[in-house]
Amino acid sequence: MSLETDTATTDAHSQYEQLYIDGEWVDAADTMAVTDLASGGTFADAAAADEEAAERALEAAQRVKPTLRETTIPQRVDWLNAIADGLEERQDALAEVITREAGKPITSARGEVESAAERFRRAGEELRALKGEYREGTTEGHEGWRALVTHEPIGAVLCVTPYNYPLATTALQVAPALAAGNAVILKPASKTPVSASILADVIADVDLPDGAFNFVPGRGSVIGDTLAGDDRINAIAMTGSSSAGEHIAKESGMVTLHMELGGNAPAVVFEDADLDAAVSAAAKGSLKYAGQRCSAVSRIVVQESVHDDVVAKLDDELDAWTVGDLFDEETDLGPVISEAQAEWIQELVDDAVERGADLRRGGAYAETADGVFTYEPTLLADVPQNARIVHEEQFGPVAAVTTFEDEADALQVVNESDLALDGAVFTSDYDRALRVAERLDAGAVRINGAPSHGLGDIPFGGNGASGIGREGLHETIEEFTRKKSIIL
Repeated sequence: MSLETDTATTDAHSQYEQLYIDGEWVDAADTMAVTDLASGGTFADAAAADEEAAERALEAAQRVKPTLRETTIPQRVDWLNAIADGLEERQDALAEVITREAGKPITSARGEVESAAERFRRAGEELRALKGEYREGTTEGHEGWRALVTHEPIGAVLCVTPYNYPLATTALQVAPALAAGNAVILKPASKTPVSASILADVIADVDLPDGAFNFVPGRGSVIGDTLAGDDRINAIAMTGSSSAGEHIAKESGMVTLHMELGGNAPAVVFEDADLDAAVSAAAKGSLKYAGQRCSAVSRIVVQESVHDDVVAKLDDELDAWTVGDLFDEETDLGPVISEAQAEWIQELVDDAVERGADLRRGGAYAETADGVFTYEPTLLADVPQNARIVHEEQFGPVAAVTTFEDEADALQVVNESDLALDGAVFTSDYDRALRVAERLDAGAVRINGAPSHGLGDIPFGGNGASGIGREGLHETIEEFTRKKSIIL
């Protein structure tokens, strides 16, 4: 099947109603309506797999495992580069799809396609760099032992991807899984399956063995649970909320779990920081993609002596962020994914105000004439530590400012949340920056910049309720392999 690149009309999308299983496109049992967040209405009717389709995908992945074990590193590198080429060739179509289904401004959508393609290429580079080990016995009775420690594929990897980066995050899961020689079953977010469908078409054009890649979109409660609970799955990669991750962990049993979950990133601003730079970075960290990012700055934790200055600067900074036409090159803020998300953000903002926070700007959502939901850029000052927004993931364009007295107090304040994915520290004292970064409970801490995960060059992931394992191309390839010791 070759997917059309004309995304101007809904009629052009009947091809999205198919699944890709065991090397062929098949009709789905049902469809899901995908909302057009750029113009309202239905953007596409996308395939919704059922338990029978899930079973076919599991059988295909199980059957191809021995074949994939025999593939060479050069073969897999060629596959990854061919997928990257295919994504680049369809950049314009993919960017439009991401803008419509995910509500991402077109400039950001183009960047996401570029990032996804680059992740497939870099996975090939990391695969070439994956090394085994040679060890000698060192304990009494083992002096003559020699061991070769090798990497072998883990088997079948279930990839469960989120709506906020429907292509880039998918690449960060699928590329390492294929690089490591595994079979892949991709279950994308039900709100954003169309870009994943195009990725599936790109992969279908590459000479992978039948069953090496299977695309089974569907509603989570139907398809996700069926796949996650099956013992033919050897590893599960998931990016999503902490509650969804906990649910899958309970369903999955004895498999390797690789999860990047909820975040509530603090940006700690000391009085000696470059306040203009800190405010600019924190505002972008809070508002980019309407705050719908796991690494978003969810709370700006400011030393009391500069609280008023920071709030005033934030007010000016947020003034430049406006909701606009997603296909306008100048637009930097779009809608939120759904009415339910808008209501969730409102719930957290209202709770903060009720507990004493000062609402300086925004604080409300609206429904457009086309049935799309937007949330105003919002600034909350003097947010008390007991407000829910300080501890829970908001996924909205809200800058929530709390305060601290000194370094010890700052660490106590920021480490109270169960979510520990990212953090940031702003100060001109690098000794203090390193001290705080080392003690801040998070998987990654950025100094004098907003949290950002990049292309996967460095490991990132969360502690506690924020996840299991570390993402990053090198780390994920290793997690999707098993070490084997061959002892002589």
